[in-house]
Amino acid sequence: MRYAGGLVALDEMTERPPDLVLLDLNLPDVDGLTICRELRRHEATRRVPILMLTARAEERDKLLGFDLGADDYVTKPFSMKELLARIVAHLRRGGGGSPAADDVFDNGKLRVDRSRHLVERDGRAIHLTKKEFDLLWLLIRSGGRVVSRETILSRLWDYAADVETRTVDVHVRSLRKKIGDDVVETVVGVGYRFPT
Repeated sequence: MRYAGGLVALDEMTERPPDLVLLDLNLPDVDGLTICRELRRHEATRRVPILMLTARAEERDKLLGFDLGADDYVTKPFSMKELLARIVAHLRRGGGGSPAADDVFDNGKLRVDRSRHLVERDGRAIHLTKKEFDLLWLLIRSGGRVVSRETILSRLWDYAADVETRTVDVHVRSLRKKIGDDVVETVVGVGYRFPT
């Protein structure tokens, strides 16, 4: 559904949450970053995937977008084929299943509840975007094994590693900033792993 402006869209989306939000940062009435922040504050839209569209290609802009709650960040100009592939990948993962017994990880310092999409470090709640959460969960469930950038891209984004391997690095940096430098270990030239 397309809306006339950001504020109208925000009201509508909090009442009737969409499956996915394609958010341009340059809106006529309000900044797209504000919309993203507000969507993450509302319980009804907290877990809706948000794809940001923008001409801002600097890494700091991407980090800000992810920090505010974006799940993906597409810079202009972009191909419609790539955009559609990203949308399909996010929608494919949008449906939740019933909670399972192994949906909780707790090592005494870090607690991750997959079914409730909750993360706590030393008892402090931490907000992660859906993509950050999925990346953290993938690394945790890899049992200390190294996961390559290529594997992460194919598992979480459903596209080839030659598209944009820096996407993984940006998400790892964001995880470290939010949870701590020790949450993801870099294996130079290979990939990443969750330290055991």
